[in-house]
Amino acid sequence: MKILLDNRERSSGIKKELIKQGLEVFEQQLTSADFIIKTKTLDGRILTLGIEKKTINDFLNSIIDKRIISQLIEMKRHFDLPILIIEGTENIYAVRNFHPNSIRGMLASIVIDFQTPILYTRNIRDTANLLAVIARRLEKPRSLPSLLKKRKPLTLKQQQEFLIESLPGIGPQISRSLLTRFGTIKNLVNAKEEELMQIEKIGKIKASQIKKVLEENYKED
Repeated sequence: MKILLDNRERSSGIKKELIKQGLEVFEQQLTSADFIIKTKTLDGRILTLGIEKKTINDFLNSIIDKRIISQLIEMKRHFDLPILIIEGTENIYAVRNFHPNSIRGMLASIVIDFQTPILYTRNIRDTANLLAVIARRLEKPRSLPSLLKKRKPLTLKQQQEFLIESLPGIGPQISRSLLTRFGTIKNLVNAKEEELMQIEKIGKIKASQIKKVLEENYKED
C-alpha cells in the first residue's frame, strides 16, 4: 500500500503517522493535491484519488482568496476522484467572522457543483487512519460495509421471555418471575388473576390488564 505525499505536508507530522499505519510513503512535490492514493471500488475498478487536506482555518482562508475553487478544478482534471478532507474539531461557523450561509454555500458547491466528497477528521492521527483505510481497500475484496451486527437467532428461552414482556406492565424481571412460577406460557395464560397477583410487583390492576389482553376477543377496526 503506497501513498504519495506532497513534501509541504512533511512538517505536519502526518508522514510519521502514515508510516505507523503500515503505508509506504513517498514524498514528492505535488501540484494538484496533498495526497495521491490508488483505491478500489465495489465493482473492482481501480481509481486514483487526489486528496486535499485543509485545517478549518485554512479552508476558510481558501474561501476568501478563492484558492479552493482552483484547487478543486485541478483535482477534477487530474484524478478519477477528488476528495476534500477538513481537519479539526473547532466549530467551523464560529472560528472566523464569516456569515454561516457563506460557508454552507461553499460546502454545497463543493459537493454538488464540483462533485467532490468532503470528509471530516479530528486531527493528524485521525486523518492518517482515514487515509490508511482508503489505501487498504486496494488489497481487500470489496463489499458493502455493515453498520449493524448480525443478530443470532433468539433462543427458545429468549423468545418466551420476549413474548411475556409484551404484556402490559411486564418488564424483563417480571417476565422471568412469571415463567419461573408457571413453567410454561400455556399455564400462565390459564392462570387466574389471584395467581398472577402472587408475583411480586403484580397488583390487581396489572393482573386485570394482563387477563384482558389474553382473554378478550380480537376486534377488527
